[in-house]
Amino acid sequence: MLALENVSLILDDRKVLDRISFSVKPGEVVAILGSSGAGKSSVFRLLIGEQKPTLGSLKLDDFRLEELSAQSIQSFRRQIGIIFQDFRLLPRRTAAENVAFALEVCGQSSQVSRKVPELLKLVGLQDKADQFPSSLSGGESQRLAIARALIHDPKILIADEPTGNLDPRNSREIAQLFERLHREKNITIVFATHNPVMIDIMKPRVIRLHDGRVAFDEKACPLERAFEGIL
Repeated sequence: MLALENVSLILDDRKVLDRISFSVKPGEVVAILGSSGAGKSSVFRLLIGEQKPTLGSLKLDDFRLEELSAQSIQSFRRQIGIIFQDFRLLPRRTAAENVAFALEVCGQSSQVSRKVPELLKLVGLQDKADQFPSSLSGGESQRLAIARALIHDPKILIADEPTGNLDPRNSREIAQLFERLHREKNITIVFATHNPVMIDIMKPRVIRLHDGRVAFDEKACPLERAFEGIL
């Protein structure tokens, strides 16, 4: 289970998160919403171990983020799949090589021939294996990033604005892919978004942030309430 307990984050003498608390059970889908400056990006950086809380505790099963060494952070990150808004693909590696890279870095090259084709097929890119990122569309690039995030069989997928750089059609297809991954694999998903399509398709629990605090935390949250004051 993932849990934030009274987490505060202070950057440049400014409190960007103020006593945030919530937990995410295995198999849950949770959306983090809020207007610009509400704290979504800060929560994302904490969840992926990019920052440590100033106060409070962030736990993922046996990991307690604030106590981890730099080396242990890598073990922590292998428990999660990370998906960025800007894809962060390796431009000089093919689609297959992008997915394989994380296995190679960890000395698990023997798994490449089995896992990479499986994941490319899962995201509908089996015919793009030998293409470079520059030849992929935005939607295809995000699908590739999702395949890469799944390579270590993570306990949880964490995504920061996964449709932020996509047009409406590709946004809907990515939302549908997330929904299918959850339905078929029962994988835990936590994502930050400003896109109503993600909420409409995935029907997540919604955690709404305001000024670095949790404004509300609701299941089956209507779109109008989820995005009130944002859109």
